[in-house]
Amino acid sequence: MFAVIKTGGKQYRAKEGDVLEIEKLQVEQGKKVTFEEVLLVEDNGKVLIGQPYVESAAVTAVVLENFKDDKIIVFKKKRRKQYKRKTGHRQELTRIKIEKIETDKKPAAKKPSEKKEPAAIEEAVEKKAVEKAPAAKPAPVKEAAPAPMKEAPAKKEAPAAKKAPAKKAVPKAKTDEAKPVKKAAPKPKPKADAKPVKKAAPKPKPKADAKPKTAAKPAAKTTKKAGEVKE
Repeated sequence: MFAVIKTGGKQYRAKEGDVLEIEKLQVEQGKKVTFEEVLLVEDNGKVLIGQPYVESAAVTAVVLENFKDDKIIVFKKKRRKQYKRKTGHRQELTRIKIEKIETDKKPAAKKPSEKKEPAAIEEAVEKKAVEKAPAAKPAPVKEAAPAPMKEAPAKKEAPAAKKAPAKKAVPKAKTDEAKPVKKAAPKPKPKADAKPVKKAAPKPKPKADAKPKTAAKPAAKTTKKAGEVKE
């Protein structure tokens, strides 16, 4: 006869008298432990499979000791990155001894809950709903939109009154005393293109003491005849 139990997220095959090393339990040494999460029970060829657990089965064990497992070396390395890490780890375990496997365990009786009358239940539900419901905010008052102003009909313009023709002024009679004043003739403006005329400079008068200039005699030309030799 054996059973499959679940503890610490793992499954173990348990048989009466077996010693198992399981994940650490918060139980002191020498005390008993009952495992109710039984997945399977085999009894003389009869197999009970739980969905997910067998309700009528339980496994009882006694705690022998709490200890640490052997050290495990954890080494990490990344090549060409100058990265190396070396750490150690010791897992905490509990050693137990299986004492008994039960298959006829009675399920725990559920406490009968007091039935409430439907009227009382409805009242309680309404009270809770009122307490939880937030206070209703007053609805915002919408301001009435002002009525559109009707445009007053345009007044017709009265026809303009015709103006009376203006009277022409009577010319005053001319008197003999009033004589027309002659205006001075305007001076002709010089043309911009006209250049000023330069006056000829007066010739200088000859002085009385000055002697008449005599004409310079031409220099005698000397010619060399052929055959003449200088001494």
